[in-house]
Amino acid sequence: MLEQLNEAMEDIERHLGERTDAARLARIAVTSEYHFRRMFSALAGLPLSEYVRRRRLTVAGAEVLAGERTLLDIAVRYGYGSAEAFARAFRAMHGVGPGEARRTGAALQSQPRLSFRLTVEGSSSMRYRIVEKDAFRMVGRGTQVPLVHEGMNPAIVAFVRSIGRETLDRLAELSDQEPEGIVAAVDKLSAGREEGTEIDYFHGVLTHADAPEGMETRTVAGGSWAVFESSGAFPEAVQYLWRDIFTQWFPANPYRSRPGPELSWTKLSADGKEADAQVWIPVEHIPDALA
Repeated sequence: MLEQLNEAMEDIERHLGERTDAARLARIAVTSEYHFRRMFSALAGLPLSEYVRRRRLTVAGAEVLAGERTLLDIAVRYGYGSAEAFARAFRAMHGVGPGEARRTGAALQSQPRLSFRLTVEGSSSMRYRIVEKDAFRMVGRGTQVPLVHEGMNPAIVAFVRSIGRETLDRLAELSDQEPEGIVAAVDKLSAGREEGTEIDYFHGVLTHADAPEGMETRTVAGGSWAVFESSGAFPEAVQYLWRDIFTQWFPANPYRSRPGPELSWTKLSADGKEADAQVWIPVEHIPDALA
């Protein structure tokens, strides 16, 4: 799969002057557009659209300094509808307008080309299993919160506290299937998973029981789930597990993520500093992916 990802990076370079065709890139990488965007963001550390924008303006910046084309020609060459639009985008990245950069030879920012390769980071194994689940219901409460990659998410902490310990204990008693106990579910993440973007968050249990008064019910379609386990410092070990799933497990296995909520189950130690955790990711098998 690394070879296909690098072919997709080459395709980006060949079409920097055109609108990004994520569907074409996904076909090159032999995966779905949905999974390609999410995997790219996890591997590269920035969304696909932001990477392409920065690469486009990096190459355009070199042409601005070279002085061989007019600024309007460069703007059109790299997909901008006007010199003004190009100037705004140029200044946003480089901190200086293209005209001033050409006159003064100003120092510009550069986004290196990305390439993917196997490193010794994959020397540690990951525990996982594939589970087939029929459609199921989640009962609990939901909200929207900003996405936080590292550390505690204050919005989630405040939301869970607002539910109350007594209510959570009653909910836990309704749990009757895996993953058991109180589960956190996140859904409708942006393709790039940018920190600070709004996501759907649901706190509750998987159950066949009816929802108690004041609780919500959400139905989730059946399918395959990749289940990962981790133990360690909280919340770092759990957050690193999410990172490793997309940066290590997916590139090495014939699966891709599919739409649906991502579930996590966490059991804290008595002092709240350590945790055992499970993460459930909705996946689908890629036929002949390793052929």
